[in-house]
Amino acid sequence: MTNILYDALFAPHAGRDAPFLHLPDGGIVTYADFLGQAAQIAHVLTQAGLAPGDRLAAQVPKCPQALALYAACVQAGVIFLPLNTGYTVEELRYFVENSGARMLVCDPDRAGALASLAHAADAVLHTLGADGTGTLMADAAGQPDGFDTVPRGRDDLAAFLYTSGTTGRSKGAMLSHDNLLSNAQALTDIWRFTKDDVLLHALPIFHTHGLFVATNTTLAAGGAMIFLPKFDTDRMIEAMPRATAMMGVPTFYTRLLDDARLTRDLTEHMRLFVSGSAPLLAETHERFEARTGHRILERYGMTETNMNTSNPYDGERRPGTVGFPLPGVELKITDPDTDAEVAPGEIGRIEVRGPNVFKGYWQMPEKTAAELRPDGFFITGDLGRLDEDGYVQIVGRDKDLIISGGYNVYPKEIEVVLDAQPGVLESAVIGVPHPDFGETPLALIVPQPGVTPDLDAIAAELRDALARYKHPRDMLIVDELPRNTMGKVQKNVLRETYRARFVPA
Repeated sequence: MTNILYDALFAPHAGRDAPFLHLPDGGIVTYADFLGQAAQIAHVLTQAGLAPGDRLAAQVPKCPQALALYAACVQAGVIFLPLNTGYTVEELRYFVENSGARMLVCDPDRAGALASLAHAADAVLHTLGADGTGTLMADAAGQPDGFDTVPRGRDDLAAFLYTSGTTGRSKGAMLSHDNLLSNAQALTDIWRFTKDDVLLHALPIFHTHGLFVATNTTLAAGGAMIFLPKFDTDRMIEAMPRATAMMGVPTFYTRLLDDARLTRDLTEHMRLFVSGSAPLLAETHERFEARTGHRILERYGMTETNMNTSNPYDGERRPGTVGFPLPGVELKITDPDTDAEVAPGEIGRIEVRGPNVFKGYWQMPEKTAAELRPDGFFITGDLGRLDEDGYVQIVGRDKDLIISGGYNVYPKEIEVVLDAQPGVLESAVIGVPHPDFGETPLALIVPQPGVTPDLDAIAAELRDALARYKHPRDMLIVDELPRNTMGKVQKNVLRETYRARFVPA
């Protein structure tokens, strides 16, 4: 048996002197150097006693060695668990204990704080800093740059990704070698990636977007990445003429649009801009096209499934939609009460099935059974509809649905109207407790810089556009909306902040 993920993504590049990573200081990491370093790390893992199927938790800065650690885990058959660099010690304790991680790799600055945690969990503690130094690489330095790849099949687990945990404890999504490989191959094909591509990479690599979408797609194509530690407008603009593609979250695009240096001339060498991880406003889509001549390609994925849909490479990239299911992925919209498919145009729950769908939640059989049907369809928790041409539109999260006086209110319907009003930069609509209606919509509006939106005019527009029961009970002007590290608006935070707006705490 072969190691299907390593053999498909990494092994074809053995000995290649071609660039894999272009670093901010002008340095280059070739494929050959990268794979040699990964093999050295794989020796460190096995010598520490890690066996195929063991878990390795990594909370490390973004650097080439962090990617090599991922490759080493794949090659050694170890399950890779990347963790958000913002997690506290107590949050890390849960992930390490829940996963049963045999090794924890952290920033050298956190080693002291995490030593007792690792000891209690009987996990080996190693360090890896942003500059590539630490005990992990010190131990790797004397190891051979070749490693006998551990056989792994399609259903063997390659990674755990923990959900954000906005409704209770985070769940560990178990992702197999086939989950990751099938998605990388599908995206490489439909987005036309080749060995000539240079991807501008400023995403974090503890998340599916930066690690499995951006990196795996580049590996599958044999291209290169301009590997930035984080988003920085100056560095992005400086690097863009050397890139052919970029993947980002909506915030990347709004920040670039705020800079006058973003022009058609700057982006003429680019062939593809992709956005995901959070909804892209139609206004951002239109402004970016007007400024650069490029239409951003929006797609839809999640922790448990990698990517599910994408707007087309050729054909209309429709603002406000996430396109069509990927090859091999089935998608349906169902009634949450009956599980029956709804008619085109009607809102329902999005369910998906395909080789991209995860194997379940680690040590949570009840949660797995509740969300992963016996026939393989995964209940995503997202609400959406299919438009007249079959494009998928995301309406919101199932848990964000507002039931006011017995009527279903979908926040996205209201937000689309609000976002189109003069002076409105963006909005969020949430359901909050109400003494008469159970809950009622509340709108939070972020104004455009230097502008005060006319709330009376907006209310009048809402009266013309939406049924009365959908109208927000109140509209509030706020400076900004709370977001997680991937740019998603945290409506759970907003609901907690404003829960006593109409009902005393």
